[in-house]
Amino acid sequence: MASLNGGRRADLVAVAAAPDDLGPGRVRGACRTPAGPTGLEVRADLVGDPDPYRLRRQAPGPLTYTLRSCRQGGRYQGGAVERRARLLRAAAHYDLVDLEWPEDLVPELTAGIPPRQRRISWQGAEGDRLGLHTRFAAMAAVPAALYLLVLDPPADGESASAPELLAALGRSDVTAFETGEGGTWTRILAPWLGAPTAFGRLGGPGDDGMPGLRQLVEDYGLPALPRLTDLYGIAGGSVALSLSPRVHNAVLREYGLPARYLPFATDSLAGLLRRTAALGRASGLRLRGLTLKPPHKEAGVALADMVSPQARAVRAATALFHRNGCWQADTTDLAGALHTLQRSGVDPAGQRVAVLGCGPAGRAAGLALHRAGASVTMVNRGPERGRQAAALTGLPYVPWTEFAVRGHQVLVHATPLADRAPFPPADADPDTVVLELVYRDGPTALAAAARARGLRVIDGREVLLTQVREQFRLLTGRHMPLGTAQAALARGGPRADISVGDEDIGIKDISVGDDFQESEAS
Repeated sequence: MASLNGGRRADLVAVAAAPDDLGPGRVRGACRTPAGPTGLEVRADLVGDPDPYRLRRQAPGPLTYTLRSCRQGGRYQGGAVERRARLLRAAAHYDLVDLEWPEDLVPELTAGIPPRQRRISWQGAEGDRLGLHTRFAAMAAVPAALYLLVLDPPADGESASAPELLAALGRSDVTAFETGEGGTWTRILAPWLGAPTAFGRLGGPGDDGMPGLRQLVEDYGLPALPRLTDLYGIAGGSVALSLSPRVHNAVLREYGLPARYLPFATDSLAGLLRRTAALGRASGLRLRGLTLKPPHKEAGVALADMVSPQARAVRAATALFHRNGCWQADTTDLAGALHTLQRSGVDPAGQRVAVLGCGPAGRAAGLALHRAGASVTMVNRGPERGRQAAALTGLPYVPWTEFAVRGHQVLVHATPLADRAPFPPADADPDTVVLELVYRDGPTALAAAARARGLRVIDGREVLLTQVREQFRLLTGRHMPLGTAQAALARGGPRADISVGDEDIGIKDISVGDDFQESEAS
C-alpha cells in the first residue's frame, strides 16, 4: 500500500472527552506544541455544548462536533428531536458534524448539513468480513467528507478486523479502529493503513482505548508517517501504561528502521498471532516479535516452534520472535536480576538470597542467582505456585508465613506490590541488599522504607533498563544506545505503577542467547 511507504503526515485530532479537557490552558497548551493537533473534536455527549467561538480562539484548525448516542457507545440519552436540533445548531459553527449511520441520515439533517461537513460513523460488532464491507458500502453511498467505523475487537482472531478493512479499502477518507484497550494498537496503526486522522485524548488515555495525545506524539512519533514494514510489540492482558513503546520506538526512530512497537492488549496470544498474520497478508506488514506479559508467558512457550533452554527451565517466555522461518521463545529474566546485581557491584556467590514471588520472573531470578553460586530460597504466599517453582528450579520453597527476613544478604522482590512493602525492612540485617523488580515513577513503598532503614536498594528501573536493552538487541539485531533509552524513560511522565515482577510486567526483557531446542509443542 502507498501509505505504508511513508511520505505523508496524519491529521492529529485532539479529543475533548471530559469537562476539564476544555480548560483554556489544556487546549491552548496542546495546540501550541510543535507536533500539536491539527484539529479538535468535542464529545458533546460527555462535555456538553461549549462556546464554539471560544474554541476557535484556543484551537486553530477544524472543529468536529460529536454527540455519540448510547446505542453507538456514547452517553447521549435524549430524544430524536433534541438530537437533530443540536446537530443542526452545531453545523452553523463546526467544520465537521458526526452523523451516526443509519439513524441520523434523515432528510432534515442531510438537507441542513452538506456533504463537506459530514462525518458518517458507525460503531458495533460485525461477525464477518463480507458483512463489514457491505455495511461500509451502504455508508459510502451517502456523500460525506469522512467515514468512521469503530468495531468491537474480534474475540477469536478470525472475525472482521478494522486494520484489514483499511488495508483492503485503500481509501484516504476512511478511519477504522477497534474499541477498548484491545483496540488501542488499531488506532495507532490506522494512519499507516490509509486513515487520514489519528485521535488522541487531551486528558490522557481513556477506557475506550483511545491513547492520550501526548502518547501519540512521544511514544509513536505521530503525526509523521515514515515508511513502515515491520511490527513489534508488548502483548499482555493490560499494557496501556507500559513504557515499552516509548523506549523501543525512540530507538527505532533513531536508527531509521521501518518499524513500530505497539501495545497489544489481548486475552489470547494465539488469537493475536492469527490476527497479525491476516493483517500481514492484507497489508504486507509483518509481526517480527513480541515481549510477553502475563498471562502469556507460559503460552509463549507452548506456541513457539523452538524454545531456549532458559525458557524451558522456568516454563515461561518473556519474548516470542520470528527468526529463520519459525517462532522462537526465550527469556532473559535469568540475566535481568543477575546482571543488574553484578553491575551494581554485588556478587551473589556465597550469599544467602530470598526471592519473594514464585511467578515466572521470580523463578527465573532465583535460578539465575543459584547458578551464580548463591544459596537461594523461594518464598510465596500461594503454596501451589511455590511448590511449582520448587519443582521447576530445584530450589527450596518456604511459605510466606514461615519466612524470616533476617539472615539474608540479598532480598529480591518479585511480586507486583508497589504501594505497600511486602515485608518490614526493619527486620532485615543492616547490610542487606534489596533488589526491587517493581518500578513506578516514584519509589515503591518497599524502596522508600528500605532506604529509610539504611539498606541498599537497587531500583526496578535499573533492572528495567538492563532488560529493555537486551530485548531490543534480540528483536532487531542492534544495540540500544544507553543514552536514548535513559532519555525515553526520563520522559515517562505520570503513569500508574508498572512492574517487572511476577504478575504485572511493564517492560519485559528477552534473551540474546542463540541456543534453542525443539519445543514439545512443535
